[in-house]
Parts: sequence; C-alpha cells; structure tokens
Amino acid sequence: MSRLLEKPNIAVSITSTGSQLSSTVGIASSNSTTATEPGKETSTVEDEDERNALTSEAAVQMTSSAKTTVVRDKIDEVLISLIAGAAAGALAKTTIAPLDRTKINFQIRKDVPFSFRASLHYLKNTYSNEGVLALWRGNSATMARIVPYAAIQFTSHEQWRRILQVDRDGTDTKVRRFVAGSLAGITSQSLTYPLDLARARMAVTDKYTGYRTLRQVFAKIWVDEGPRTLYRGYWATVLGVIPYAGTSFFTYETLKREYHEMVGNTKPNTLVSLAFGAAAGAAGQTASYPLDIVRRRMQTIRVNTMANERCPTILETLMKIYREEGIKNGFYKGLSMNWIKGPIAVGISFSTYDLIKELLRELFHLKRGRLDR
Repeated sequence: MSRLLEKPNIAVSITSTGSQLSSTVGIASSNSTTATEPGKETSTVEDEDERNALTSEAAVQMTSSAKTTVVRDKIDEVLISLIAGAAAGALAKTTIAPLDRTKINFQIRKDVPFSFRASLHYLKNTYSNEGVLALWRGNSATMARIVPYAAIQFTSHEQWRRILQVDRDGTDTKVRRFVAGSLAGITSQSLTYPLDLARARMAVTDKYTGYRTLRQVFAKIWVDEGPRTLYRGYWATVLGVIPYAGTSFFTYETLKREYHEMVGNTKPNTLVSLAFGAAAGAAGQTASYPLDIVRRRMQTIRVNTMANERCPTILETLMKIYREEGIKNGFYKGLSMNWIKGPIAVGISFSTYDLIKELLRELFHLKRGRLDR
C-alpha cells in the first residue's frame, strides 16, 4: 500500500515541477521581453537624434548656401557697376574730347575772351597745324583717368546710397540723395586726381613743345616740380566736385523718381535718360564752374605762358581771377561751352551706365542659371 501511494506523490511532484518550469519559462520569457524594451526605446531615441542632426546639418548647409548667394550677388553688383561705369565714362569723354580741350585752353588764359567764334577758330587752327587726331590730344590721359574715375564714381555712388539708405522703402530723402552723390565724387576724385592733372597738362600743350606721352608728364613733374605737384589744385577740385557730383546725381535721380511717379515706369527709355542726364549735367556744371576755373589755373600754372606769378592757394587764385577778369569773364569763362559739352557728356554717361548695367545683369543671371543647373 505504501508503495502504491508513493506513485501519485511522484506524479504530483512531476506535475508541480512542470508547472514550476512552465512558470519559470513564462517568467523568463516575460523578463526577456521586458529586458528588450529599453533597447527599443534607446534605438528610437538614437534615430530621432540622428534625424535632428541631419536636419540641423541641412539647415546649416542652407544657411551657408544663402550667405554664399548673398555674397555672390553683392560681388556681381559691384562688378556690374565697375564695368558699366567705366564704359559709360569712356564713351562720354571720348565723344566730347575736342570740346573739352577747347574749353580748357580758354579757361587758363586771361588774354583771349571766350566766344563760339573763337572756339571754332581754335579747333580749325588745331586741325590745320596738327591734324585731326590733335583734337583728341590728351584723350589717352583722359581715358587713363576717366575709366577708373567713372567706374569708382558709379560704384561708390551705389554703395553710398546703400549706406545712407537713400530713398529706402519709398521714402523721399533729398538731402541724403545729394550727399551720396557728393561722397561718390569725392571718393573717385581722390583716387584718380594725378591723372586729371596730367590730362590738363597735355590738353594745354602741343606734341612739339609739351609732353609727348602720359608717362612723360609724370616723369617731368616728378623730377622738375616734385611729387607734391601731382596733387596741386586737389582741394579746389574736391570743393568743386561736391556741388558738381552732388547736383548731377541729385538731379538725375530726382528726375527719374518724378518720372516714375508720373508714368509708373521705373526704367525710362534711352532718350528720356539722355534728357535727364543732360539736365543733370547742366545743373552740375553751373553749380561748380568757378571752382573748375580755379582748379585748371592751379593745375597748369607751370605750363601756362600767360601765368607770370604763382597762385599757390585757392583763395589767392580766386582773388586774382576776380581782380583781373571779373565774375562773368573770369569765374564763368567758357561756361556756354560747358552747357554744350556738359549735358552731352553727362547725358551719355548716365544713360549708357543704366543701359549697360541692365544688360550685364541679364548676362550675369543667365550665366548663373547655367552654373546652377
């Protein structure tokens, strides 16, 4: 009996053990499942961090790309202004070079009164004695000066407008408009003044008794008169360029603004731009002409045979001209010639600058579009 009773005990024991094993397996399985859950959470966090990192990297790349584009746009605008300004200045000055030489010769001489008949006689004599190319004598010096001068002037004007926030957001800032033009003139004149002096020296001499080349002008001045002579008349020029450049740019920009308000077109055609430029040139020349006379007298004092005494300062030159020649025949001598050549030159300059600038912008955009593909 005792043996028979032991078997069920064994069975119970086995069953119990089995249930314990099953329970143990279930617990282990549960534990193993629970153990893998943190791994899943860690993997999810890592994936999210990776996505955030990629997003941040993409944002940085986009920001960097945007900054690069802005910098590239600014560089392109500067290059466009430099090229358009240089071309505009060269074309304008070459067109009126014979008239410019005639005006300078009358400006520096007090013994010959100015008239259109006298100016035509001067042009005829120059052509007969020296040939047609003599009418453009000094134009190489003019080009050497005007190309960098006009490029710097137009480009610096764009930058001064941006710095001074001229007419920003539709506002009408007349004073800032004038100041931006004056600062552009001072900037360009200061950087190219020796070339202006050399141009004046070549214009008032002939190729036989004067300077043959631009290089010879600088060499002779440096040796015979000293390097400081290269900036003789500089302050008279700066004082003159303030009303000249300020009035010219102010008048042109104001006329364009009024035209836009009346017509609604922000880009006037070439003929309208020429007319606006001509008006700007006449206003600028009239405002600065007396100081232009002083500048020419001071620049050519050593080569002008009629100048028997030196006029080392602006005030002394002004007083001398006033005493000996008066206001009309002294300070405004040759102004009528400037009313012809000035509007022509400035009109060509402004209209050519706007035209070439727009063409270059289109070319730059087309080039960029090909590069971005």
